[in-house]
Amino acid sequence: MAGALLFSSPEDDPLAWSLALLALMPELEIRVSPDLGDPAEIEAALVWKAPAGELSRLSRLRLVISLAAGVDRLLEERALSPSIPIVRLGEAGMTETMNLYVLHAVLRHHSEIPAFERATRERRWDYRFPRRARESRVGVMGLGLLGGGAARCLAEQGFDVAGWSRSPKRIPGVSSFTGRDSLASFLARTDILVNLLPLTAATRGLLDRDLLYLLPRGARLVSCGRGETVVEADLLRALEEGQIAGATLDVFAEEPLPAEHPFWAMEGVLITPHCASAAIPEIAAKSVVENIRRLRAGKPLLHRVDRRRGY
Repeated sequence: MAGALLFSSPEDDPLAWSLALLALMPELEIRVSPDLGDPAEIEAALVWKAPAGELSRLSRLRLVISLAAGVDRLLEERALSPSIPIVRLGEAGMTETMNLYVLHAVLRHHSEIPAFERATRERRWDYRFPRRARESRVGVMGLGLLGGGAARCLAEQGFDVAGWSRSPKRIPGVSSFTGRDSLASFLARTDILVNLLPLTAATRGLLDRDLLYLLPRGARLVSCGRGETVVEADLLRALEEGQIAGATLDVFAEEPLPAEHPFWAMEGVLITPHCASAAIPEIAAKSVVENIRRLRAGKPLLHRVDRRRGY
């Protein structure tokens, strides 16, 4: 008998996901956390921030599907056997929502909207001559599914775009920088830095004081990959010293960001609650259903995570 699918996410709508999944696979039995029923009947889990210990209760779990692009939390789940495959949702509409977020954030910094917002509060007329997109050099760190899409979107708007990644990428209109040795050159030519790195052993804390000070003085930062790739204490100091003139921050080492955190009160810092990108159920359900069918048929899974690389 086919097993059930567990849906476990405190931030996603279980009804919307259930309707989208059942429209494609009416026979699928869906259980919504914390109502597991008999845990031994669950063969797959669709998760984001599942409660601690929940996955370890699923003795016959055969597949974990991540609702998020980042899978570092699942890879760090000690109770999850390395033999259980983890897959991502593929495109799932996340590229579209991330493109919009990044484009808005870059345009906001490029057009100096924070300065106009400050002038508005002070009832001060502060004219600034509009600049062409190509006058801003944008650098995107991480050129995977989301980062590659964002870089392409920015290039299509006329920005001078470069990307930095683990391996060479070919994206129309985007200059490619690869490997640690190219970081200094990449950062030196970047006025607005977009951080879309996955969280791995190699990227944890990568954006520290040394790297932030390789950017031109007065650069801006848009961080919407994983919070732990940025050393927040170093970013705080860079903002205080004017090395970083402004930042749009969507991800943090601790979420929700504590109310006492200095970022909240900093001039020029915009905080959003980890909402830059999200899977759209009507699109992502196709990937979920396809992988469940492949699992049951013994076929290779789509978008499988490479545990060694961390993504």
